[in-house]
Amino acid sequence: MSHRLAEVAARAGVSEATVSRVLNRKPGVSEATRSRVLTALDVLGYERPTKLRGERARLVGLVLPELQNPIFPAFAEALGANLAQHGLTPVLCTQTAGGVQEPEYIDLLLEQHVAGVVFAGGNYNQGDADHRHYDRLIHRKLPVVLINAAIERLPFPRVVCDDASAMEQSMEHLLALGHERIGLVLGPRDHVPSERKLAAARQVAAAAGHPLDEELVVRSLYSLQSGQASAARLLEHGVTGIVCASDPLALGAVRAVRRARLSTPEDVSVIGYDDSAFMAVADPPLTTIRQPIEAMARAAVDFLMSQIDDTMGPVDELLFEPELVVRRSTGTAKSRL
Repeated sequence: MSHRLAEVAARAGVSEATVSRVLNRKPGVSEATRSRVLTALDVLGYERPTKLRGERARLVGLVLPELQNPIFPAFAEALGANLAQHGLTPVLCTQTAGGVQEPEYIDLLLEQHVAGVVFAGGNYNQGDADHRHYDRLIHRKLPVVLINAAIERLPFPRVVCDDASAMEQSMEHLLALGHERIGLVLGPRDHVPSERKLAAARQVAAAAGHPLDEELVVRSLYSLQSGQASAARLLEHGVTGIVCASDPLALGAVRAVRRARLSTPEDVSVIGYDDSAFMAVADPPLTTIRQPIEAMARAAVDFLMSQIDDTMGPVDELLFEPELVVRRSTGTAKSRL
């Protein structure tokens, strides 16, 4: 017990006597110090005394699909900073191939008595994925926030970068540069953000008098390698512009252009999505859609706190406007037919 007190005290930055007072619900401890001690207890994995278990935990699950795409570490950093302002500590849950997956993370987070969960990507945006583990969160009435578009049946509030606006800006930029054969590299058919992007692309292309050629829509996994393979297929159909659903996909498309002994943007223009780290120093610097990460993270934490404090209004989906960042990976169209 003495070792446990010392470990919790060191983690919380207080004396062992203070830890003992908190655990025994003795007076003379500020609320801020008390919260730090309870958070330290949770982080270290120690079970709370029975009399403290009903109190609100200070941990929040932060579930990410991966860390290889730099947009997810960026979201994790922004969310963590905003949670810290409310005295909350994020528990990072990252899925890996063959490792712990979303349903298992939900079990672990519920065992830790977290105050809530923020998802920045996951099964919720894929229509054909398994969604049964979300029912456990609904049953527990646990505060949950989803970042970016989700299937309709889930009742959680969503903070969403406007996929339709993002695609409209990308398509209109390429059309203004004279591109008519524009290819799309999107996620799977059941991926809600990709379906929103596709619907917007069809509308913009039709309005411009160049209906979208369905053979120029390629579905892909979200990786550089998949982006390269998908873009190679589009190049065989003579595209002069490619709009991708992520920056890694766009970097793969640039690589495919080079492998085909062509140049970006002289022969093929490429647009990414996210404006993640280092896109400004890619070769060439990548034209991309910037998600307003800081604003979205702040709104997500505000939604979470509103649920924790039971002041949440009837919010379904809060849309944030993305921004087209023009760099040197796009240029005037050059016919390849």
